[in-house]
Amino acid sequence: LSPCGSRKTAEKGKLMDFTSTVIIPLLFGSLGIFALFRLLQWLRMRTYLQEAVVVITGATSGLGKECAKAFHAAGSRLVLCGRDSEKLKGLVQELCAVKNHRKNPHEPHTVVFDLSDTKAVVNAAEEILKALGHVDILINNAGISFRGTIVDTGLHVDKKVMETNYFGPIALTKALLPSMIKRRQGHIVAISSVQGKISIPFRSAYAASKHATQAFFDCLRAEVEQYDIEVTVVSPGYIQTNLSLNAVTADGSRYGVMDKTTAEGQTAAEVAQVVLSAVGQKKKEVLVAGLTPCLAVYLRNLCPRLFFTLMASRAKKERKAKGS
Repeated sequence: LSPCGSRKTAEKGKLMDFTSTVIIPLLFGSLGIFALFRLLQWLRMRTYLQEAVVVITGATSGLGKECAKAFHAAGSRLVLCGRDSEKLKGLVQELCAVKNHRKNPHEPHTVVFDLSDTKAVVNAAEEILKALGHVDILINNAGISFRGTIVDTGLHVDKKVMETNYFGPIALTKALLPSMIKRRQGHIVAISSVQGKISIPFRSAYAASKHATQAFFDCLRAEVEQYDIEVTVVSPGYIQTNLSLNAVTADGSRYGVMDKTTAEGQTAAEVAQVVLSAVGQKKKEVLVAGLTPCLAVYLRNLCPRLFFTLMASRAKKERKAKGS
């Protein structure tokens, strides 16, 4: 070999030695540390959720039902809330029939009430505390959507949406909060929406209620930190539920249409697992949406003029599609 060839061979040998003695052990060490971190994170989450008293509103369908399944599987003591007692009973039977390696010994407790009835909400909170003694985690999930133009929407419809999506959850939160403060322990979860951050045309009442929800729970998070109480806001995009089918319209009637965006959204089970993980990891806020909605949220803050132009264009397209 020439002197040049010998030097290249030597350099190659040194590189291989460096890779085998430094890079590869460092890589495997990093992977090991990451795996250990995830294991510890999982164990902490499991400990946090197991035996915890978890209240879930809107538990009979959609995301609420899937959250009930997820937290039941995690070993939590559930309090399932809804307006239909028969559906709640059916859900309890379904959960108790689940066979797995770590069967939850606690039969879920049910409380029937209408979230839009503030007095009923307060009575429900008293019933929950009387039956379970305390609440560890409150998941404000129940809600109603809206479809319609602002100019045609009666004020009674705006009030109806706000009663269910905003006043109901904050009434329940306020009713349970003193007991959490007294124990210096608790976790409050608000299932908001991407529309709690941005508004899209023909969703005014819904977006307004979710904006209010976002603001309230952001304030709450700051105020209760001194009591070691956690507040998590989860903002999903479109989920495959009956939300659009059950949405109210400008005159208060049922919308009854499965929107394409809803039908193509994430499954409720997928989002429920995100909620479970967010609670277990005590996250402050989680945005659960695709690339486009996430970009829209940032665009609204970074380049509002462009965002407003795009929303105006969207409104124009929707009107044209509906022939109005």
